[in-house]
Amino acid sequence: MERMTKLKIGFIGTGVMGAAIAGHLIKAGHKLTVYNRTKSKTDKLVAAGATWADTPTEVAKTSDIVFTMVGFPTDVEEVYFGDKGIFKGLKAGSITVDMTTSRPSLAVKIADYAKKHDFHAVDAPVSGGDVGAQNATLTIMVGGEEETYNELLPLFKVIGKATNFFGAAGSGQHAKMANQIMIAGTMTGLTEMLLYAQHAGLDEQKILETLSAGGANNWSMTNYVPRILKNDFTPGFFARHFLKDLRIALEEADKMGLDLKATAEAKRLYEVMVDVKGLGNQGTQGLINIYK
Repeated sequence: MERMTKLKIGFIGTGVMGAAIAGHLIKAGHKLTVYNRTKSKTDKLVAAGATWADTPTEVAKTSDIVFTMVGFPTDVEEVYFGDKGIFKGLKAGSITVDMTTSRPSLAVKIADYAKKHDFHAVDAPVSGGDVGAQNATLTIMVGGEEETYNELLPLFKVIGKATNFFGAAGSGQHAKMANQIMIAGTMTGLTEMLLYAQHAGLDEQKILETLSAGGANNWSMTNYVPRILKNDFTPGFFARHFLKDLRIALEEADKMGLDLKATAEAKRLYEVMVDVKGLGNQGTQGLINIYK
């Protein structure tokens, strides 16, 4: 099978980030077949040269490599193992790349099934949000077979600025959990920092410029505080998806005997936002709205 030249690539899940990633692959000259539950979310990709498929199975039949980026572990399970799933149509020797942030155990299940059926599978969740997807500056965390990872590196370089291999299947998901634990702290910190500054009567823009130049600087503050100041709560990353990630992280921490108190508090705050206030379709920066 011809590799890393003009490839037949499938892409399943063309939401906020998936559509941007798929667009970069088209611009790189690859032939894409796409599927999304809401077909209209693939319209721009089809206009750019992608081919629509009616099911994940049909995507797999026409692709050497299939990327997936869906919402929740249940969606991953259905896309891979369902009656119209990827594994019903995948050819021997083909590769799957799950970029969804999901459970490490599910990544292992996918990789085990793939190995038994002469496929290859890696888990490759990403960090960087909508900005990283649009600018092809994502950070990609990979678990699976190292040989397959090396084979995929040219594609990862098309969509990201940093890619690291962490080990066996599920390791990429564990790395993403570590990332989300860190992000939980920066999101609660930037929210309460901004509230404090507002109530102290400080110039919000000056505060952002000052903190960005010092030890408090972080990606979340740089990218999300400007949106908050414009009352822009559109999702670069859905709050409901972030809550899902925090729940997975805490489940995994519990298995390791860890009590992550700060992360548990961040999860509680996002539960208020998503489950109580019904703001799960806002971006993660919408956390500030639970204080109002």
